[in-house]
Amino acid sequence: MTLNETPPGAPDHAPAQRSFLQRWWFDVVLWKRIFIALVLGAVVGLALGEAAESLKWLGDLFIRLIRMVVVPLVFLSITSGMAAMGDPRRLGSIGGKVLGFYFATTLIAVILGLVLGHLFQPGVGVDFTGVEARPVGEAPSVSEQLLGIVPLNPVEALARGDILAVIFFAILLGAAILAVGEKAEPVKKVFDGGVEMILFITRVVMEVAPFGVFALVAWVMGTQGFAVFTHVFLLALGLVVGCVLQVLLVHGGLLRLVARLPVLPFFRDISDAILVAFSTSSSAATLPVAMRVAEKNLGVSHTVASTALPIGTTISMDGTALYIGLLTMFTVQAFGVELTPVQFLIAGLTITLVAIGTAPVPSASLFMLSAVLGSIGLSAEQTALVVGFVLPFDRLLDMTRTVANSTSDLAVAVTVAKLENELDIEAYRAKPVE
Repeated sequence: MTLNETPPGAPDHAPAQRSFLQRWWFDVVLWKRIFIALVLGAVVGLALGEAAESLKWLGDLFIRLIRMVVVPLVFLSITSGMAAMGDPRRLGSIGGKVLGFYFATTLIAVILGLVLGHLFQPGVGVDFTGVEARPVGEAPSVSEQLLGIVPLNPVEALARGDILAVIFFAILLGAAILAVGEKAEPVKKVFDGGVEMILFITRVVMEVAPFGVFALVAWVMGTQGFAVFTHVFLLALGLVVGCVLQVLLVHGGLLRLVARLPVLPFFRDISDAILVAFSTSSSAATLPVAMRVAEKNLGVSHTVASTALPIGTTISMDGTALYIGLLTMFTVQAFGVELTPVQFLIAGLTITLVAIGTAPVPSASLFMLSAVLGSIGLSAEQTALVVGFVLPFDRLLDMTRTVANSTSDLAVAVTVAKLENELDIEAYRAKPVE
């Protein structure tokens, strides 16, 4: 008799145990489990204080699991999506719309951040006395970022997790499969099967999400708490207001005015992705969940989802753009710098470019701030002081702005799918089965 077998004559409790597990875990929709874990994590973190640091390993494990699938998911899904387009002309049609919408929403976010920074005046009266300067490396130039898109070795790019290079090579490979046609059909089937396997792995990994979210939120609340916002209340308030406006008016407006779709089903059905984005502070970590939400809940075709979302994870950074705009105004106000109209224009364009090139990982925006501040004449020492001032509580701010990054990806995916007749309208409007 094995350890898993029921002893002879003993009552069989397995059906009851399975029923209990299903009733209280698997039958509960994922976003509800994640939300409950988020609330419990906040309570436990505030109760434990610094001792919550001991829970961080569980959150790190969850992030490692979900980031494990990001690169293969991006590579397989983009290649498969390109190959599934059928007509090579659709590659330019879908890709052009995706890039255009991402650039437009990012530019609006930059303008919104600069305007809110001007209105809220978060840097006025800030005292940097006692702040430890945190020097940051120089941000790569635009030419370096562009050259980095083309990998010298695609296998090395996959191993390093260089998402932009992986996307570039996947697009070329998918386009080649599409152009070759029937002779490349066996390769297309391999990639289609690969996508199904990686999505299955993603579903398994997401069952760990509530535990990871619990640990991450407990760690953040225990080690930082809400008290840190007293030092940058106006900056935090400006970010929250900006993200709300960006999500509701810009992303909601994109769906309502361009795609001609109701917005309530969208915001109702993206809960899983939003909660993961908020708790992990990483657009890359949110990608597998966003892919599942787009196809299963929103009715976006695999062709559009596999194209728009991986690209969006890398170049669509609305929350980051808004935040860097706010930080720019915070900095010039703190140091008493008066910007000319030309400097405002330079700052806006620079923020747009660096936001597009920002890595989709926690706190990456702080390391791009030097490029923006340098473009308007601030020194590396001043940038280091700002980073040192903001970094201790950046994680909580990062959680907020990552939500705007993720809603942008999904809103653009739905809009492009609608314009390309790749959206299942009934699935979009229908409430997901819980």
